[in-house]
Amino acid sequence: MNSKKIILLDGGVGQEIYKRAGSPESRTLWSLQIMRDSPEIVVDVHRDFIDAGSKVLSPNNYAATPSRLERVGILDSFDEIHSTSIKLLNTAISQSNCKRSDLSIAGCLPPLIASYSAEDKRESKELFDEYVCLIEQQIDHVDLFLAETMSSIKEIIAVTDALKHFGLEQYISITLDDNHPNLLRSGENLVDVIKILEIKAADAILLNCCCPETISSALSNFQNTEIPFGAYANGFSSVKDLKIGKSVNVLEARNDLGPDEYSNFVMDWISKGARIIGGCCEISPKHIKKVSDQLYSCGYSTMKLKL
Repeated sequence: MNSKKIILLDGGVGQEIYKRAGSPESRTLWSLQIMRDSPEIVVDVHRDFIDAGSKVLSPNNYAATPSRLERVGILDSFDEIHSTSIKLLNTAISQSNCKRSDLSIAGCLPPLIASYSAEDKRESKELFDEYVCLIEQQIDHVDLFLAETMSSIKEIIAVTDALKHFGLEQYISITLDDNHPNLLRSGENLVDVIKILEIKAADAILLNCCCPETISSALSNFQNTEIPFGAYANGFSSVKDLKIGKSVNVLEARNDLGPDEYSNFVMDWISKGARIIGGCCEISPKHIKKVSDQLYSCGYSTMKLKL
């Protein structure tokens, strides 16, 4: 990958929608419901990330896994939720100043039952089958898939096998233990995961939805890999209070991670070799705009995700 070209993802779409929607505190999977109640908010958030400089965009369907929808009794809305999320993203693109050909839409392959948890005790074949279902649902409407916030080796193997089943590129993003930057949230070693993904010929490895300090520390583990890598952090003080079935609205945002501070972390990651950059929860269009501006001022250009 050209050392002066950076792939720029979007930021925390769900959290930004949450803030603009007036904090619908009590709703389960509110980020999905808001697409029915106030679709214009979702469109505006996507468009603001595009206008900020994002070249890779994900639909608002992170929480729409069959397991999560079944848990709250709305599995029959699976098709509607996914089709609506794609429709709203495409509406935002059409309203933006960017051509569709300059952007990538990344289908979302998230943790199946909960973020930051390695508690999915099902057999690997069940995880594989659910990821196959998610891929089939999105494949005709996206350019690629991003498996993100992976907390365990079992999740990673299931999702990479599902992508391989369709002959798709493997962009895999891992979340780390903020108290132990070299470990996944399962307690498994990041170095072991990198070796597994090298064997599986992953197209890129990313770190996401952990503190930026965690990422800065962990990037030393990528010094000896030839696989492109990158990162996109969250802006939470901690994720330890998030329980399975609960929304991230119970988590507290940091007050020391504004656009300038976040951009400084990003430039540190780039100095360590990262070439795919973005933001996760609590990282807003203003953060991404600052990152984009900083990249251009340092002689970098941004591009969509096609390695």
